[in-house]
Amino acid sequence: MEDKDWKKKLTPEQFRVLREKGTEPAFTGKFYKHKDKGMYVCGGCGAQLFKSDAKFDSGTGWPSFTDALPDAVELKPDNSHGMKRTEVVCKRCGGHLGHVFDDGPKPKCKRFCINSAALGFKK
Repeated sequence: MEDKDWKKKLTPEQFRVLREKGTEPAFTGKFYKHKDKGMYVCGGCGAQLFKSDAKFDSGTGWPSFTDALPDAVELKPDNSHGMKRTEVVCKRCGGHLGHVFDDGPKPKCKRFCINSAALGFKK
């Protein structure tokens, strides 16, 4: 899909995050404190990404997950803004979701730090 098509489908905030690799302000996203049971999906294409039981409160201000569903996301090196990070993108549509860090809870020690604007939710 081209940018003009994404702009028709997404809100301006979703487009900024998913297609332009933006970041929403900490502690503002609709899923930051969300506790319902279900499935977090890509806000762009609806692909299933994270189970609600993988969500945890990292205290960082963004929804955080210990793991993604198998084959749901792709990890890419991100050296922007003078930092070495690992970007998380939707494997189906390539939408930017957030970043993954190695400071999550054991045993996997991963913290998928994901923008609410990049997500949808299905009970």
